[in-house]
Amino acid sequence: MSQIKPYFINFSGQLVSLEHPKVMGILNVTPDSFYAPSRQADDVAITQRVEEIVSEGASIIDIGACSTRPGAVDVPVDEEMRRLRKGLDIIRKSAPEMPVSVDTYRADVATMCVEEYGASMINDISAGEMDKQMFDTIARLNVPYIIMHMQGRPQTMQDSPQYNNLIGDVFLYFANKIDQLHELGVKDVIVDPGFGFGKTLRDNYLLMHHLEEFHQLDCPLLVGVSRKSMIYKKLGCTENEALNGTTVLNTIALNKGAHLLRVHDVKAACEAIKLWQSVKNAPHQSF
Repeated sequence: MSQIKPYFINFSGQLVSLEHPKVMGILNVTPDSFYAPSRQADDVAITQRVEEIVSEGASIIDIGACSTRPGAVDVPVDEEMRRLRKGLDIIRKSAPEMPVSVDTYRADVATMCVEEYGASMINDISAGEMDKQMFDTIARLNVPYIIMHMQGRPQTMQDSPQYNNLIGDVFLYFANKIDQLHELGVKDVIVDPGFGFGKTLRDNYLLMHHLEEFHQLDCPLLVGVSRKSMIYKKLGCTENEALNGTTVLNTIALNKGAHLLRVHDVKAACEAIKLWQSVKNAPHQSF
C-alpha cells in the first residue's frame, strides 16, 4: 500500500486534512449526464440528492451543470449558470456547512460560484485549456483547483486517442500546469489523471497500474472512475451494473495513494474506505 502524504487543502479558510481519503459525491444538475440515475433537474430531486450525499458520508459535494461525457453538446454559459444557481441555492439551504466543488471549465462560471455562493473549490476537466482565463481567475479567487488530464475536447476526445508514452505524456502535462499555477500563486492544486477522457480502454488500465507515480508531482490525487465505460465495457455490462467494478477500482486507487474519490455511490465508497483503513491500520504480527 502507498503511504498517503498528509496534505491539507484550504476550504474557505478551513484547513481540511487529506491524511484520510475523502469522498466527493456527484450532483449532476443536467439532463444528459452519462449515468441516468445521477441526473437531477427539479428542486425536489436536487434536494433529495444533496441530503443523500450528506447522509451517506461524503466530505464534499461536486456539482456540475454541463455534461462532459464523450460526445456531449456544449451548454451555453447562461444556461450552465442558471442550473448552478438553482443547485447552489438548494445546497446552501440543505447543507450549508458542506464544502462545495463546482465542475466547470469556464472562468466566468467559476467566478460566479465562488463570489456569489461561496463555492470552496473548482474542478476543471480541461486544466485551463478550454478557457485561457481560468488560471488567472483561480489565482484571484484563491480556491483549491482540480486539474484533470484530457486529450482533445469532450466532443472528440474518444476519436482514436494516441500517446507517445501515456504515463510520461500525462505526467509532463501536469508538471507544466502545476508550475504555471504555482507561478501565479495558486497554492492548492489537486491532480486528476482523467480516466475515460481521451484514453482507450487499455490506456485507462495502464494509468491505474502506474497511478502511484503521480505522487512525484507533490499534489493530492483525485480518482474518478465511477461507473465509467472502462468498467462496463471490460465487464460486458452496463453503467447501471458497474457499482461492483467501481468499488474494486476505487480500492485499488486507495492502495495506490488516492486522496479523493469522486463517485455517484457515496455509501459504497465510504464503506470501501472504512474497510481499507481497517486493513491498513491493523497491527503487524509475525509468526
